[in-house]
Amino acid sequence: MLLHIHPINPQPRQIKTVVECLLDGGVIIYPTDTIYGLGCNIFQHKAVERICRIKNTDPHKANLSFICDDLSDLSTYTKPLATPIFRLLKQYLPGPYTFILPASKEVPKLLKTKKDTIGLRVPDHAIANHIVKELGHPLLSASLPGDMVEEYTDPDSIFDKFGKLVDIVIDGGIGGMVPSTIVDCTGDEPVVTREGLGEWYE
Repeated sequence: MLLHIHPINPQPRQIKTVVECLLDGGVIIYPTDTIYGLGCNIFQHKAVERICRIKNTDPHKANLSFICDDLSDLSTYTKPLATPIFRLLKQYLPGPYTFILPASKEVPKLLKTKKDTIGLRVPDHAIANHIVKELGHPLLSASLPGDMVEEYTDPDSIFDKFGKLVDIVIDGGIGGMVPSTIVDCTGDEPVVTREGLGEWYE
């Protein structure tokens, strides 16, 4: 299904349709403040495995991220953070950044990397935020497979390529071509491991 949702004022009924799909174990493609991504319910293992099959990768190596509505989920899904790291997150989020953080025991084992970390994002995008808020917990997110980033800006092209592999492709308008900036916060100092859309001032 190709589902049109207004990018600034998402229609509640359309958001409900997406959330019901996620709760039933569905896989979606949705817009963020960077590029379109694959998404599913973090507690639906079969949906996580579907995303990994689409990406042709192992769940522990798939660079999966948690999409959150705000920082209130931090205490649930990450280990206690040092005050400077928390201040850093508050400074940069919401925005086009993925922060690598130590995972708590609440994170399903399937989703942890071998280093026991998770990627955390709070996008500055109304559709993604409304989905997560209605869902009531983070959305699992992964990038679309392959390197054809230009093709992945147009929802119609995305639907043509992936429509049979996922349950819903959300058309929230033309997407971006630059992924998020990744910052690893698991060491003594934050380290930028991928320069993306988000500027880093550290």
